Amino acid sequence: MAVLNRLLRQRGFTSSSIPYIHRTLYSCLNSGFDLGAPASLNCELLPLRRSPKGRNAQWVFLGCPGVGKGTYASRLSNLLGVPHISTGDLVREELSSQDPLASELANIVNQGKLVSDEIIINLLSKRLEAGEAKGESGFILDGFPRTIRQAEILEGVTDIDLVINLKLREEALLAKCLGRRICSECGGNYNVACIDLKSDDGSPGMYMAPLLPPPHCMSKLITRSDDTEEVIKERLRIYNEMSRPVEEFYRSRGKLLEFDLPGGIPESWPKLLQALNLDNHEDTESAAA
Repeated sequence: MAVLNRLLRQRGFTSSSIPYIHRTLYSCLNSGFDLGAPASLNCELLPLRRSPKGRNAQWVFLGCPGVGKGTYASRLSNLLGVPHISTGDLVREELSSQDPLASELANIVNQGKLVSDEIIINLLSKRLEAGEAKGESGFILDGFPRTIRQAEILEGVTDIDLVINLKLREEALLAKCLGRRICSECGGNYNVACIDLKSDDGSPGMYMAPLLPPPHCMSKLITRSDDTEEVIKERLRIYNEMSRPVEEFYRSRGKLLEFDLPGGIPESWPKLLQALNLDNHEDTESAAA
């Protein structure tokens, strides 16, 4: 929790008051208290302040599981020179560890359920602390926040500049998720699905070419254990039920950018850069490579 402690000290809280704030935050998480409602925790203890000039971007990516948050967040991370922090990756790293938490997480993930706020916040806090030790500045968050409570806690301890909400037609989303593959040797992410959707109502169709691996990775491709149709549909149902309110949370604060993916990376990446006013950025070509 060193990162949280540092942020609180920057906002003028004394060392004696910080343990109380920690207890209050986790008491709210464990009791189910609605952090979205007006409360002294949000309005008085953790007031938002304007971010210091010159610091790197602090952005969030929202969107259904499998929509491409990781792909575009990673590209923007390279473009802007800030770390890409995926809570999905943090969970998978924990799953591969020998920690006692790994077994509990495996049951949650294999059923397509969302990991609890407390676990996610703990993993994210450890990642931010490690980044701070390496001198990292700014971030692009992918997969967090997913609930109103997470959004309120994040808003309480740091300023989010922009929230990018990626959208994709549901039939394309399902096909894309089922086509995901990972190289068991290098860890590269690929997609074998060739999506070619025709429109019956006259609106534009959608084409997304497969993202195939190099020849030496082709024989080493594996499918994630949770990428089954049943699990994917359950993830989408849970997202619609629990995470869509987060979109409204940021929309009401004027921080939400809605972006409908028009197709695959060749079609979508240039248009996303235009929407972000980054199409003239000097490192655009290297980030797209």
